Amino acid sequence: MRAAILSLTLLLTPAAAMAEVVVEAIRTWQGPEHTRVVFDLSEPVRHELFVLDDPDRAVVDLANTQLSDELVDGIRSEGPIERVRTGQRDDGVRIVFDLDRALKAEGFAVAPNSQYGDRLVVDLLTGEGSTEGLLVQRERERTPVKTSNGTPRGDFVVAIDAGHGGEDPGAIGPAGTYEKDIVLSVAKRLARRVDAVDGLRPVLIRDGDYYVGLRDRTRKARAANADLFVSLHADAFTDRRVKGSSVFVLSRNGASSEMARMLARSENAADRIGGVSLGDKDPQVASVLVDLSRAHTVEESLAFGKVVKSELSAVGDVHGKGVEQAGFAVLKSLDMPSVLVELAFLSNPEEERRLKSADYQRQLAGGILNGIREYAGSERPDLRLAGGEYTVERGDTLSEIAARHSVSVQSLRSVNNLPGNQLHAGRTLQLP
Repeated sequence: MRAAILSLTLLLTPAAAMAEVVVEAIRTWQGPEHTRVVFDLSEPVRHELFVLDDPDRAVVDLANTQLSDELVDGIRSEGPIERVRTGQRDDGVRIVFDLDRALKAEGFAVAPNSQYGDRLVVDLLTGEGSTEGLLVQRERERTPVKTSNGTPRGDFVVAIDAGHGGEDPGAIGPAGTYEKDIVLSVAKRLARRVDAVDGLRPVLIRDGDYYVGLRDRTRKARAANADLFVSLHADAFTDRRVKGSSVFVLSRNGASSEMARMLARSENAADRIGGVSLGDKDPQVASVLVDLSRAHTVEESLAFGKVVKSELSAVGDVHGKGVEQAGFAVLKSLDMPSVLVELAFLSNPEEERRLKSADYQRQLAGGILNGIREYAGSERPDLRLAGGEYTVERGDTLSEIAARHSVSVQSLRSVNNLPGNQLHAGRTLQLP
């Protein structure tokens, strides 16, 4: 009789109470302002996150959850994380991160999307204060304040934004190449080239494999007093035959083509993939951001975009007849000329192979640099930017070429990635 009652009780127990959430994977990402821990889940989970001191710890309680020891053992000791411990509780599992310092922690759930299922994101905030506050403080120490009276304003600052990163791989090529890796590599090459030109200064929006929210990308550019914003991508299209570089600017009146509309929709979904908490955002933010994109800024962006596309046409194929326009979120809140450059189509097998080539990446960076230099020179004649190319002739030395063009040997080495002084006749050198 007792066994029958127990069986009946089990049958009457709701299925939801019997089921457990399964942690399917755990990943960690190290960024400049936080260390991120991502839990891939079989379904949404009720959680609690808090920090303790003496010793410093961050604690995550997951209700009605199953977590294997193998997953815990695989968590990397990144940033402030020294060790990870787990323990079963009556209503689930507790995960304890032993930390090397006191810090704040934030946690939020992310709904399923095209790349991932349900996720819980835990950010261990390693920076002091907000990202924007830090950047403002740093740039005030390094950069002259911009003025509007035509007086010299110091270096021409170029914000270089490598799209995607961290949780968000971006497009994935037929051979498995991640867009986030390609654009970061090109962004770093471009930053080195920009830095080698007197009067220009680069600011990398991200310099590692971590995700930066779309709003934070624009905030970083503004905090750095950027004069120009260049966002790098290498997207995909349904037709693998499509190829070539493209340049986009913000549209105030809808997309200029169906492809522009599709690419904008894809890029604007990055926050849902990368893992950004949107629960605290005002519903009117979107319209406010659009209002900030003034007509003259869009016109300047178009002018800069035409220069960049012309330079890229000398490097390889370009897609479309001119600069296209669409509602890219990463461009919306910028009050500076800004473009989004699709370096090539990663979905095209031939272009995927080229994008992985260091030489082609250098060519792309060089083309964009030429566009930046031409635009900056027209906007800021006081900078007197040098530039151009020189083909090495038999008997030339690096010091003679530098003296002939009034540049330093060190800058020639830097802009051309030369390890030493050896030159080969016929090589084309970029002049800083």
